[in-house]
Amino acid sequence: MVVTTEYVDIALAGSPMRTFVAAPKAEGEYPGIWCYSDIFQLTPPMLRTCVRLAGYGFVAAAPEIYRRIEPPGTVIAFDDAGRTRGLEDAAKTPVADFDADCRAGLDWLGKHPKVARGKIGAIGFCIGGHLAFRAALQPDVQAAACYYGTGIHDGKLGKDADAGSLARAKEIRGELLMIFGKQDPHVPEAGRETIDAVLRKSGARYRTILYPAEHAFTRDEGPRFDPEATDQAFGEMIGLFRKVFRG
Repeated sequence: MVVTTEYVDIALAGSPMRTFVAAPKAEGEYPGIWCYSDIFQLTPPMLRTCVRLAGYGFVAAAPEIYRRIEPPGTVIAFDDAGRTRGLEDAAKTPVADFDADCRAGLDWLGKHPKVARGKIGAIGFCIGGHLAFRAALQPDVQAAACYYGTGIHDGKLGKDADAGSLARAKEIRGELLMIFGKQDPHVPEAGRETIDAVLRKSGARYRTILYPAEHAFTRDEGPRFDPEATDQAFGEMIGLFRKVFRG
């Protein structure tokens, strides 16, 4: 499926939320997916993921998660200085700000002319995996794929030592796909077990998939990229969305 891409500035108080949007070129209405990046914002690997997702028949919209801190268009480098900068930006951002931007973004996406009414999902990577989990707390999010979400098991997110995300699992009405790498030090086995235990007890509809891979294994730049695990996880995500949004 041929796609189109553009950047859109969603007008919000303070600074606009610059958002990369990839959508099928063909006329029609498609499910909308709110896509969260890792701490480096809208890097080429993130944009390629959105374009690929759009090619499967979805409107993929990825916001800059640090719009209150960084100037629009800021892409953080994949190096030590960039990692420090991304983590510091996260540490300055209260969860309430992430949540407010999520709600504003979902409202915008739901009104997009190519998005089918009532068909909204979310994905995210690293910190974005946690943000996608929190997006699933919103009643209009029908499915979410959380890739190696950091801080879900211990509550750490942005400026908050405990965002309480996992404790709110009973609020999730859609389906979850929890994707992890077995060699990920940021979400160790004990952390994965904690997430599984709480989700199971909450009654949430979810599935966990564990790959023999490291943290950020889907990022197609750098030494941790695992093409096979990435393709398998992508296929599972597409399967979830097609099942949920069928018809």
